Amino acid sequence: MPHHPANFCIVGLGNFGSTVATELKRFGNYVIGIDLDEGKVSNHAEELDQAMIVDARSEDGMRDAGVGECDVGIVSLGHDLEASVLASMNLSLLGVDKVWAKATSKTHHRILHRLGVDRVIHPEVRMGQQVAQMLHNPLIRDYVSLGNTYNVVNMRIPDELNGKSLADLKLDDFDLRCLGVMRGTDFIGRDGEVCTLEADDMLLILGRRVDLREFTQSI
Repeated sequence: MPHHPANFCIVGLGNFGSTVATELKRFGNYVIGIDLDEGKVSNHAEELDQAMIVDARSEDGMRDAGVGECDVGIVSLGHDLEASVLASMNLSLLGVDKVWAKATSKTHHRILHRLGVDRVIHPEVRMGQQVAQMLHNPLIRDYVSLGNTYNVVNMRIPDELNGKSLADLKLDDFDLRCLGVMRGTDFIGRDGEVCTLEADDMLLILGRRVDLREFTQSI
């Protein structure tokens, strides 16, 4: 099914909000950026379809900005609890289909959840978890949590595995599944069980966190 561009409103053009806004625009979507800081709005005026100085706490101001025409609203005002709550509420009142919001604490999360925000995100917590995972296990370069303790990890091939095949890893013994091997910019699928692993290869592995840890410790 082809992807159809959507209309997004990003409330708050700090580091997180501006990154989301510019990436969504790069993907071909229509993006409105809103902030009270004239400098931040000016910095992104050329990158976004619209960048406006608007007080997101004002329902009338948001309505005049055309926010109600957007499909999705993202509130990135994590450190201003009042503004975050009112902006999220205004997006819903103006008929925005989906509202995501950034939270900076458990209390903030609970308030946004009670307001009916579709998804509450904690980018700092997520990044902290990712950094800790990579520091704890240097072989892990990146990972995606799938929930229920399952992860997909991007694991660097250590020197000890250089010259071995995927079959030699005996991943089944650890209840793990190899999704493929990245060699530079080339992807070798699971049908490459007999391929010889090389230095700097990256393994994409699916499994539970405890099994992944047991496997990496066994190498």
